[in-house]
Amino acid sequence: MNNTFAKDIIEGLTAEQKHLSSKYFYDDNGSRIFQEIMQMPEYYLTDAEFEILSLQAQQIVENLDFNEPFNIIELGAGDGFKTFKLLEYLVNENVDFNYVPIDISQEAITILTQKLKSRLPQLSITPKIGDYFEILDETSKTNTPSLLLFLGSNIGNYTPSDTINLLKLFNQNMSINDKLLIGMDLKKNPITIHNAYYDKTGVTKRFNLNLLLRINREFDADFKIDDFDFYCHYNPLNGEVRSYIVSLKTQTIEIKKLNTTIAFEQNELIWTELSKKYAISEIEQLAQNTDFSVKKHFLDCKHYFTDSLWEKLS
Repeated sequence: MNNTFAKDIIEGLTAEQKHLSSKYFYDDNGSRIFQEIMQMPEYYLTDAEFEILSLQAQQIVENLDFNEPFNIIELGAGDGFKTFKLLEYLVNENVDFNYVPIDISQEAITILTQKLKSRLPQLSITPKIGDYFEILDETSKTNTPSLLLFLGSNIGNYTPSDTINLLKLFNQNMSINDKLLIGMDLKKNPITIHNAYYDKTGVTKRFNLNLLLRINREFDADFKIDDFDFYCHYNPLNGEVRSYIVSLKTQTIEIKKLNTTIAFEQNELIWTELSKKYAISEIEQLAQNTDFSVKKHFLDCKHYFTDSLWEKLS
């Protein structure tokens, strides 16, 4: 049994404002549904970041200023779709580096590794499965310079205080002059953002409700999916998309393996995800607050998204 997940379920579902962490979305089935989300026409984030890494790989590499072999450590690698273009450029240019993809999903890492070995047989790859803080702690003990990749707007899923803590933790596990390439979704027309997260086909709803199915499966709970719905909204003033699971009726859920019952009022919410959108000025302030300097912002042609290259200062 995943004890951290169990603890978070009990704490989150017995809180006054019920909540579950979005990090638990990504079991194998959740990872598959997220692949569907990334292929939706409304979900501009994937295409925007793919464009950056496809067309600006050379400029990104030139700005690394590494004069010796280095590691590329990708935190939450997923299917590696976008990263492939950067890796392909490096391999074709005979750059000496080792790729370390990290993901909590065994299935995602297995598929990624097989795909990369087939498409880039010359690639040096050391896949890791598990919590990236533990793995980062190991890799930081070597003298090899590193480029950390934290792509796909993952940073937007953290609350402001957790964002600061996470970036400081990255910083602590990096050496001076190591780099961080961080994907951040930018503030834009609110309608564009709303449509990306509230798709008409209901894929995002399935992605959220899969979290309840995961609790059913792993902890012998009796959530009935038809008794729950999905809602999200975007606040253009603070840049936050917030997503919720909605209980459609008054009900009690039993979670047998946790010896717990959870009562829901009709229309009661479970907060599942935060997805923060940034202004460039906010990004630069965030880097400064966490002991990084911004080397360069790499933006897509519509200026929807940035992969920003940061350098550890101290």
